[in-house]
Amino acid sequence: MRYRKYRTGAPTKRVPDDPADVDACREAALTLLDAAARSSGALIKRLVSKGYDPVVCEDVVARLVDVHLIDDEEYARSVVRSCAGRMLGFRGTIMELKRKDVDDRLAQRVASEAREQGVFEDAAWQLGRRVAAKTEGLEPQVRRRRFWSAGGRKGHDPEALRRVAHELFDNQDVV
Repeated sequence: MRYRKYRTGAPTKRVPDDPADVDACREAALTLLDAAARSSGALIKRLVSKGYDPVVCEDVVARLVDVHLIDDEEYARSVVRSCAGRMLGFRGTIMELKRKDVDDRLAQRVASEAREQGVFEDAAWQLGRRVAAKTEGLEPQVRRRRFWSAGGRKGHDPEALRRVAHELFDNQDVV
């Protein structure tokens, strides 16, 4: 390994001596996977950014997929579970999957399956209950506005937000 400067005065970056070295690329890939699970797309992008040849990176990652050290579908499902725990909606989850370089078709399929199972509806209800608890005592319009804002930021479907808002906040008007 040798070092390359990012910019003048910036810290140095380690780059491989031989960008086409398959063994070094594989070691770097395994080290990255030890640190955190990644999609194959994210792993390729990271290896290329480390200075390895893109073709070598694709070959190494393809081999890791073949030996089941990388499973993009299982990784996507774990991201969906994580997003549901953070109360994200369908759109928010799709954006998170894309940010993590999961294939678009796989992201759509896994997120659609989760939507069919009611995962995002449950997340909308959980978000609604949290906002309702935090805004207790405020005027009903303020409570609804804060819920809609939070739901929009988290990428929830407007119809799901409408159902939750009606159930949690519309009945509070009568005091």
